[in-house]
Amino acid sequence: MLQSLAGSSCVRLVERHRSAWCFGFLVLGYLLYLVFGAVVFSSVELPYEDLLRQELRKLKRRFLEEHECLSEPQLEQFLGRVLEASNYGVSVLSNASGNWNWDFTSALFFASTVLSTTGYGHTVPLSDGGKAFCIVYSVIGIPFTLLFLTAVVQRVTIHVTRRPVLYFHIRWGFSKQLVAIVHAVLLGFVTVSCFFFIPAAVFSILEDDWNFLESFYFCFISLSTIGLGDYVPGEGYNQKFRELYKIGITCYLLLGLIAMLVVLETFCELHELKKFRKMFYVKKDKDEDQVHIIEHDQLSFSSITDQAAGMKDDQKQNEPFVTPQSSAQSDSPTSP
Repeated sequence: MLQSLAGSSCVRLVERHRSAWCFGFLVLGYLLYLVFGAVVFSSVELPYEDLLRQELRKLKRRFLEEHECLSEPQLEQFLGRVLEASNYGVSVLSNASGNWNWDFTSALFFASTVLSTTGYGHTVPLSDGGKAFCIVYSVIGIPFTLLFLTAVVQRVTIHVTRRPVLYFHIRWGFSKQLVAIVHAVLLGFVTVSCFFFIPAAVFSILEDDWNFLESFYFCFISLSTIGLGDYVPGEGYNQKFRELYKIGITCYLLLGLIAMLVVLETFCELHELKKFRKMFYVKKDKDEDQVHIIEHDQLSFSSITDQAAGMKDDQKQNEPFVTPQSSAQSDSPTSP
């Protein structure tokens, strides 16, 4: 008897705080996923980093042995300056791109990566004025971009997602949830094909040093706004039609980002995902909801009465043949 009572009380306690328990498991799962990613990346990439370090040490030692007139501190000073310039997008190699990093098309590409928060990092402002302007430009431009993308995605979602689902639901009588799931899957497949597979094939052809996997990797890193910067198109040696190529990449990034947000919004509107997300949200109390409803009704009633009184006063003022005395008599109650 006591065990059944204790079990039922525990069940009631868990049900009462179900949202908190789900949120706790969500936080724990996210932390475990971070640790899992760190373990995998470390185990995969650490051996390659060790091999690269050993190779660089051998090259450095061999270079110093072949050039005895050059001391190690002088070489390290030179290499440090070269690496510092490389971080700003400037290279001293003879086969490096001879194009400027801050012509109009390159600056347009940089501005698009800043506003979309992609930020490859291959080109950064050199001057203090450029860094200050980048801060101000980002503070204004990033919220502006979010507003722009929200408005565009809202309009595109109406024509691409809601109307087709409603049409098949009303015209053919299919279940709305089933139509929404099938539509979301098809839209995701079309988006991945048009903005990942096809552009990856194009980049693998236009970029000499990229294979299909590296091109697909660039597309995903860019459209997910991660922007690691290890692969940046249009930076190769003697790139043909570089200005037009940069403008095309800028348009591709903006359109691809809009397409990704439309797909994300489409999946978020699925009933199953909405139900799943509510498991981790804080549930509102019924008393709080009733208070909000009463306050909203009181505000609505007061606004209606104020509007009616205002309309009555305006009507009286607009009647030219009614004197103040007659209006006062009409407002006063008549004697029996």
